[in-house]
Amino acid sequence: MSILIDANTFRELVSCRRKGFRAAAVRGLLNLLEFPYFSVTSLRNFFYDTGIFSTHQLPIPIISVGNLTLGGTGKSPLVAWLGHFFLEHNIQPGIISRGYGQSVSGVNDEFLELAFRLPAIPHRLNRNRIIAARDFLNSQNVDLLILDDAFQHRRIARNLDIVLLDALEPFGYEHIFPRGMLRESITSLRRADVVFLSRADLVNETQRLKIRNRILTYSPNILWGEIVHEPQSLISFAKTETNISAIQDKRVLAFCGIGNPNAFRQTLEHCGAKVVELIPFPDHHQFSVNDFNKLQELAKRYGIDSILCTMKDFVKIDPIISGSIPIQAVLINIRFLSGERAFRELLKKQRHT
Repeated sequence: MSILIDANTFRELVSCRRKGFRAAAVRGLLNLLEFPYFSVTSLRNFFYDTGIFSTHQLPIPIISVGNLTLGGTGKSPLVAWLGHFFLEHNIQPGIISRGYGQSVSGVNDEFLELAFRLPAIPHRLNRNRIIAARDFLNSQNVDLLILDDAFQHRRIARNLDIVLLDALEPFGYEHIFPRGMLRESITSLRRADVVFLSRADLVNETQRLKIRNRILTYSPNILWGEIVHEPQSLISFAKTETNISAIQDKRVLAFCGIGNPNAFRQTLEHCGAKVVELIPFPDHHQFSVNDFNKLQELAKRYGIDSILCTMKDFVKIDPIISGSIPIQAVLINIRFLSGERAFRELLKKQRHT
C-alpha cells in the first residue's frame, strides 16, 4: 500500500475502519512518524507559552477562527456569520487568511466563497499574516480583524480564540498527524476561549454531552456552543436561488473538494436527497475540463438532471467548461443549538475603542 493515499483512504486507516495486515502495517509506520510531529508542535507551543517566542500585539481586536484537526469543520459559514454580525453592529471587520491552495490567479476557494458571501468586507491572503495585518492597518479603515484558520498561528496575539470541532470526528481519532487527524495535542484547547461543536445534529445528545464534558476537563471556563450547518438554498451560475426542499426525495450526483467529503454526503441525505454517488476530489482541488466531462458522463448514465457541489467548489468553477447538465451549489448557513446568546454578548465586547 502506498504511503501517498487519498483523504478517504487516510481516514479509513487512521480511524481503524480499514482492517487487515497491510493496513495495520501502515498504521505502525504512521505511529513512528507521529512522535516527531508531536515533539515539534509541543515544543513550539511551549516556546510561545513561556514567552521564548514572542507574539505581536496589534492595536485593534483580533479574532481567530480555527480547527484542532485536519480537514473541514465548516469554518467559512461561521466566518460569514461573524462578518454579518459585526456589520449589523456597525463594526467594520477585515479578514486575513493564509491562502492555502491558491490558484494561479492568487486566490483560493475560501477567499472566493467569502467574497461571494461578504462583498462588503475586505479580505487579505498572505502566508505572513503579520504583513497582511499591517497592510490592513495602513490602508483600510477596519475596527477588528478575523483570522481565518489561525488557531495554530500564534505569532499574532488575539482577543478571542474560536475553535470548531467536527461532531463526526472531534478528536482526530486520538492521534496527531500523520497517525491521526489532530494538528496538535488536544490539551491545546486550554488556550481557546470558545469551542463550537459543528454539525452537531449529526450525532445524538449523549455523544454531544460526552464531547462537551471532555472539553471542559481541559478548560472549565470555556464558552461551549453547538451549531448546525443548515442548507438554505441551491445557487445556480445565474445566481438564482431554489429552495433546498427541491432535492427532497430526488436522486442526486454530487462532488466536492473539501477536507471531509462524508460530511457533505450526510448534509445532502439529511435534506432528504438520495445520493446516487458522491465524487470526492482533493481539498482545494482546481477543476479541469476532464473533471467535468466525467461528471457529465456519470449524470447522463444515472439519468440525473442536475449536479450538486459545495459553495467552496462552486465559486471556482468556470460555467463555460462545466458542461450541459446544470451544476448547483448548496448554500449553507449556521444555526445555533446552544451558546448563541453568550457568544453574541462576548462578540459585542470586541468593539475597538
